[in-house]
Amino acid sequence: MDLILRNVRLIDAEQQTTDIGIMDGKIADIRPNLVAEGETIDLERRLVSSGLIETHIHLDKSCILDRCKADKGDLEEAIQEVARAKKGFTPEDVYARGKKTLEKSILNGTTHMRTQLEVDPGIGLRGLEGVRELIDEYKWAIDIEICIFPQEGLLNNPGTDELMVEALKTGGSVVGAAPYTDTNPHGQIDRVFEIAREFDIDVDMHLDFGPDPDDLDLLYVCEQTEKFKYGGRVAIGHVTKLSGAPPALLERCAKRMADAGVALTVLPSTDLYLMGRHMDHSVMRGVTASHKLLHHGVNCSLSTNNVLNPFTPFGDCSLVRMANLYANICQVGTRGDIRECFNMISSRSAKLLNLKSYGLTPGCFADLVVLDATSAEDAVAELAPVLFAFKRGRKTVSRARAELHRPY
Repeated sequence: MDLILRNVRLIDAEQQTTDIGIMDGKIADIRPNLVAEGETIDLERRLVSSGLIETHIHLDKSCILDRCKADKGDLEEAIQEVARAKKGFTPEDVYARGKKTLEKSILNGTTHMRTQLEVDPGIGLRGLEGVRELIDEYKWAIDIEICIFPQEGLLNNPGTDELMVEALKTGGSVVGAAPYTDTNPHGQIDRVFEIAREFDIDVDMHLDFGPDPDDLDLLYVCEQTEKFKYGGRVAIGHVTKLSGAPPALLERCAKRMADAGVALTVLPSTDLYLMGRHMDHSVMRGVTASHKLLHHGVNCSLSTNNVLNPFTPFGDCSLVRMANLYANICQVGTRGDIRECFNMISSRSAKLLNLKSYGLTPGCFADLVVLDATSAEDAVAELAPVLFAFKRGRKTVSRARAELHRPY
């Protein structure tokens, strides 16, 4: 074997330890007391999971607080401030800021990422040029795919359509949307599905970002998903409107999404920060309860979204922290739902991205993370740090456990 991880706890078999043998970048064998020779790491009963996954993050506009204001802290201000700032972006600037954010993600156990990337006449393809360079440079640690989307409108922003098509020909592999910024939201959705069919790529939309459960575009997206036979290939992000939906409406939307094959990514930090700005007391949380949607068959993930910009002036790129934050906001208490909080940054995220060869079975890529915990529930509850990460069986991250220095 190239590498043997001994005395590990697995997500679905935490009461006993086992060994993992890795060969040629893949998991070759999993069994207790594995008889094999090779480099060995004794993990002392720590939790091993497949690598963590960012399904929705913005590398191109991270780390720009020094050039933006966040006085109001609402969505309109964030869009305006970033629109102003990104006119000065260069590929080199995007690369440098994206690199800083990307390395934080890797250090926190992320091995796969879908980054959202804006194109429009204001930024052109400069953001794409900067992020595209990171994909090749960091492929030793992380797989990155780029979702091209129009943050400032598509049909009402001449030149954006052509730029999106060009971006998808030169580095983008998923097409996105932000219908709430367009004068014709359904028209933007239609056009995005047409582009997806033309390129045979998946769809990932920013959707229903508002405080009230009125005029839900997700229902129209479900219609178009069925029309285009795109079930399992469509994800929608945010959908904060559902956080204010009464139980009957939430259940109806969940059933509709499950039937159509539309997945949801909740962005706890951004949604909590931006929502409720119109309220002066009893402020709403604005974070949709994805674990409740899971109960109705909707696949869901949790992700970071923005880092250190007017949309979210916080962030250390820890997905375990995001799972913990979500569990607190949405008052998750049952053991099964806490487990799902971990699944929503790992296995459920892999399903949303339609990843192949992801998992903890022989034949899967050895993209692994070791957490200082003995169960997924404990990892979420206690914000367990990452001790090791591996990409295709190669160690990419190591972190020493904190140590108490007691007086003699």
